[in-house]
Amino acid sequence: MLNNYETVFILNPVLSDEQMKDAVGSYEQLLKDNGAEIVNLEMWGLKKLAYAIQHKSTGFYNLIEFKADPKTVAALEIEFKRDEKIMRFLTVSLDKHAVEYNARRKSGAFNKKKKEEAAA
Repeated sequence: MLNNYETVFILNPVLSDEQMKDAVGSYEQLLKDNGAEIVNLEMWGLKKLAYAIQHKSTGFYNLIEFKADPKTVAALEIEFKRDEKIMRFLTVSLDKHAVEYNARRKSGAFNKKKKEEAAA
């Protein structure tokens, strides 16, 4: 049975846009090659870090939500640890409530501007 996971990782800010997209694409492909099903992929862009990591104050944030076997998560995290472009990563297992929340978030249920416009 496949479990639901979400991983957020921060890429080094010195990468070009092309290098950043290539890195994200390689991790997406690694998941697919290991039998994972990509549910959602979000590139949040360059964000300021709460504290400096490797003497850097910003990083490219990315989120991948996927369904996979626990062995796939282990393989993904090993690749994250080997890659110098990855500054930090965190993978969490999602329960049914988190999966439901993510689905509602993606559909715009929490977007206040859309709700206000609809009411007007």
